[in-house]
Amino acid sequence: MKKFDQKFGIEFISSLPKLPAVYRVYDQQDELIYVGKAKNLRRRLSQYRNAKRRKKHHKMRAVVASAVRIEYDLFETDLDACLQETHLIQVHRPKLNIAGAFYFLYPFIGLQIKDNQAYFCYTTEPENYPGFDFHGAYRSRFITGNAFFSLIKLLRYVGHSIPRQRLLKEKIFTEGKKRAYVFGFRQLDPVWITQLESFFTGRSKEAFEELTLQLLEHSSALRDREEIQEYLNDIKRFWRHEAKRLATVRDQTGYLNYPVPQKERDLVFLKYQMRDQIRTIVR
Repeated sequence: MKKFDQKFGIEFISSLPKLPAVYRVYDQQDELIYVGKAKNLRRRLSQYRNAKRRKKHHKMRAVVASAVRIEYDLFETDLDACLQETHLIQVHRPKLNIAGAFYFLYPFIGLQIKDNQAYFCYTTEPENYPGFDFHGAYRSRFITGNAFFSLIKLLRYVGHSIPRQRLLKEKIFTEGKKRAYVFGFRQLDPVWITQLESFFTGRSKEAFEELTLQLLEHSSALRDREEIQEYLNDIKRFWRHEAKRLATVRDQTGYLNYPVPQKERDLVFLKYQMRDQIRTIVR
């Protein structure tokens, strides 16, 4: 007899409705260990029952191995189920859920212009830096972080870094605050700085194109052209996968709140994905 049937009974699967649902899995200590979503609850849990010893089935087998109870709620639409799944994962952070559970680590990039000087901030806690205009929340810490630090490295070719002690003296940031990086530059092109706002919001690539042209005018940048190209590639990747994508989703869903709060980002993207699926079906 299959392990799933031993735990939940042979008749369990046949008793399930073929409707959108969110299912919750509990272990022997009555701890919520996993939250899942199904367009068709019976079909989805049948996959757990029939999971094989394959790499792609590892997660389902792990869930079944720890489970002693499964509860579920039915929903009228798949979108409603998706939204509830995301909400439960964010609130409870079950140990077998990874995606969406750590939304509070989604990063922001902040920009502050003061006395013709530009300050840049990378953080997951923008509330600690009220002087900055923040953009995001972006999802990938890897892509966003690489782009941010690549940008900082490139700015050292076209501007002048402001020493850390001066940043502290001017109270741009304070010592002891974690999850943040702050840098300052002077003698940057003010027109370019204005364009940078549109770049972070995913509206225009002009800042990237202008920065590339400015780098071509510096002999040191030409000397280090291989490294420069890697930095530019990091920024292009960020534009494509984070900034531009976030702008598209906001436009398509009519989401007006900006920057997008970390807790709402996945929900907005879910609504966009469901709209896109509906359009595909209609076509």
